[in-house]
Amino acid sequence: MAMLHDKQANEYSENRPTYPASWFSMLASHTLNHQLAWDVGAGSGQASISIAEHYDRVIATDISKNQLEFAYKHPKVTYAVTPPVMTDEELFSIVGEEGSVDLVTVGTAVHWFDLETFYSQVKRVLRKPGGVIAVWSYWTSTINPAVDAVCKDVWESTRPYWDPRSQYVEEGYRTLPFPFEPVLENGQGSEGNPLELEMETQLSLDKLLGFYKSSSPVVTAREKGVDILNEKVCTRFKEAWGDENLIYTRKLPVCMLIGKSPL
Repeated sequence: MAMLHDKQANEYSENRPTYPASWFSMLASHTLNHQLAWDVGAGSGQASISIAEHYDRVIATDISKNQLEFAYKHPKVTYAVTPPVMTDEELFSIVGEEGSVDLVTVGTAVHWFDLETFYSQVKRVLRKPGGVIAVWSYWTSTINPAVDAVCKDVWESTRPYWDPRSQYVEEGYRTLPFPFEPVLENGQGSEGNPLELEMETQLSLDKLLGFYKSSSPVVTAREKGVDILNEKVCTRFKEAWGDENLIYTRKLPVCMLIGKSPL
C-alpha cells in the first residue's frame, strides 16, 4: 500500500478528510497521562497535528517517505519513516521505551498491517495502566442522491482491484482482530463491536475527484491500464453535481475500536 500512496502522495495529502477535533479530546480523556502519543500510518499527518493538542510529544510514523514529505508541520510532532515491520530495537529507538506511550492511533490504515506483530509491539510500548489504542476507518459516504448513485457505481467498478484486506473496512471493522480490553462503557469500541461515529466535510467536485484519484483501487486499476475515472464517468459526476462551483456537505460513517492492554 505504501508504494501506491507514494505515487500520489500530494493528491492524497490534499484530498483526505480532516478528522473531528472532538475525537481526540475524547481519546485524551481516557489516557491517564498525556506525555507521548504514537500515530502509526500517519500519512500526511491529518490525525497527528490534532493529537498534538493533547500530548506533549507525538511520534508520527509511516513507511512512505513521500507521504511524510507532504505532512503538516507542528512543533510537537516528529515524523519518522519506518520499515513495514520494526525490530524491537527500532521500536524503542523511534517510538519509545516499554510502557512509555500513552496513546497509539491508526487512522484508516491498520487493516494493511501485520496485525499480530503490530499488536504485540503496541502492548509492549503502551503505558500500564492508562495507555490506550484507537484505530478507525471510514467507507462509503453520502452527499446527495444523484452524486451518491455515481459514487456507488464507481466503487463497484473498482472491486476487481481491491486488496482482500479492504474487506475489514467494508465490514465496518466488525471482523478486524483487536486483542485489547474495552475502555468504553457497555463494551463499545471493543473487538466485534466498533464505536459508530460520523464526520462531515465540505466538498467541491474537484476534491471529490481528487479523493477517488488518490484511492488505492483506482491507482491499482490505472497501473493495469484501466481508467476508472474516464471521461464518461467524470461527465456523469459533473451532471450529477450541477454547478461545478457548488460545495456540498459530505457525511462519512466511521467505525472506531478503542482498547487498553491487559495489566
